[in-house]
Amino acid sequence: MNYAYFSSPVTFYRFAGALAPWFFAAALASGIAGLYLGLVVAPTDAQQGEVYRVIFIHVPAAWMSMFIYFVMACYGAVTLSFNTRLAAMMARALAPTGAMFTFVALWTGAFWGRPTWGAYWVWDARLTSELVLLFLYIGFIALANAFEDPRRGDRAAALLALIGVVNLPIIYFSVQWWNTLHQGASVSITRAPSMAATMFAGMLVMALAFWMYSIAATLGRARAIMLEREAHMQWTQDLKEAAR
Repeated sequence: MNYAYFSSPVTFYRFAGALAPWFFAAALASGIAGLYLGLVVAPTDAQQGEVYRVIFIHVPAAWMSMFIYFVMACYGAVTLSFNTRLAAMMARALAPTGAMFTFVALWTGAFWGRPTWGAYWVWDARLTSELVLLFLYIGFIALANAFEDPRRGDRAAALLALIGVVNLPIIYFSVQWWNTLHQGASVSITRAPSMAATMFAGMLVMALAFWMYSIAATLGRARAIMLEREAHMQWTQDLKEAAR
């Protein structure tokens, strides 16, 4: 595969435009299937009752909040190492979606915490580190747009993203390192899931839906960033002429 060919903004713009609708469609289909499995097929939890069903939004959102930040940091590393335009644009395109999923994870966690812990918010290690992740996303977006020269913003935001990676293992291992109210992981790669098969299936399908949405939203946002950043280039002028 010719990676240099696809790293060109003009090529990637067309490539992203062709793929984004398919990923949006996949997100819609898998989202409907996941909600059906989680809200209709999955049984009622013996201890928590119906309120546990927030897990089908909360857990996939928390997964995506960490995964997107890791990918964003990888693009940041490529930006700093090779000074590539496309990597910086992709990092910028990922940040709003990652921030949205982090907020959803915190909001649904508060909604779930009220009936189970008796409070919407406690300064639990996992909740606090997830809140720090939201601040890192907001800081990345603000720093990337704080400079008149977008390339300086790219480098500053990439450095912040790399520094913030240290928060990811803190989020993941917080329930093991400290005595917290937050329950341990229900899904692990080293052991079988501690839930019914239909619950597990619904959570995985919802995670797939969030993943497909993240790709689609990032591709669409990257196209908008490319048009803004490459407005002086001939290929964007050609696009404007073709749209008239």
